[in-house]
Amino acid sequence: MNIIPAIDIINGHAVRLTKGDYTTQKVYSNNPVELAIMFEDAGFRRLHVVDLDGARIGKIQNISVLEKIAKATTMVIDFGGGVKNILDVETVFNAGAEIVTVGSMAVKQPALLEELLMEFGPDKFLAGADVLDEIVKVSGWQEDSGLDIFNFVGTLISLGARNIFCTDIAKDGMMQGPSIGLYKKIISLHPEINLIASGGVSSINDVIALEEIGCAGIIIGKALYENLVSLEELIIYNK
Repeated sequence: MNIIPAIDIINGHAVRLTKGDYTTQKVYSNNPVELAIMFEDAGFRRLHVVDLDGARIGKIQNISVLEKIAKATTMVIDFGGGVKNILDVETVFNAGAEIVTVGSMAVKQPALLEELLMEFGPDKFLAGADVLDEIVKVSGWQEDSGLDIFNFVGTLISLGARNIFCTDIAKDGMMQGPSIGLYKKIISLHPEINLIASGGVSSINDVIALEEIGCAGIIIGKALYENLVSLEELIIYNK
């Protein structure tokens, strides 16, 4: 199972939100590159980078941050936020990411996602499903898609996706524990996917619980920044 540190970017700064609310942003670092280097030095091999500005307006805004992180580290980076067409995908790959995260595209342009998965391969994409009350949200969590998460994951599978992450917005940034029941149901209905959990991790016990139900990975952000889980215990577990 992969433990994947998260760096969310607004105006070039590393921030965290609470429940996806942009008005709650808290800046944790003015230098995301230093954060990435710290994660790599601690032994992490994967990094999840989100352009929150891009996600909100539908156009990539912080590609330069990705370029700097990719040049400064050797981690496998997945990057998303504002990716809406094949040119954006190529831009992200050219900037140094090995995996492109897609969320709104999967809802609004499923045919394009299917084409991209066929052209580049399913391992080059991480399909995001951000949910509130089991309904998928898009556009930086600001827009209700009306789609049920369980059926939506089935649609992603039919398009060719295999690597999927799910964030329960109600849990994100709250550090009160992840949505074990939600992830367990997704895995039981769709055991063929590699499900990465995101949101709510507050302790190493949460990590163990997510591994026990079959999650392929866990994206951890605020719990790291607030020192509720340490780099040392996570990297030991990751090995």
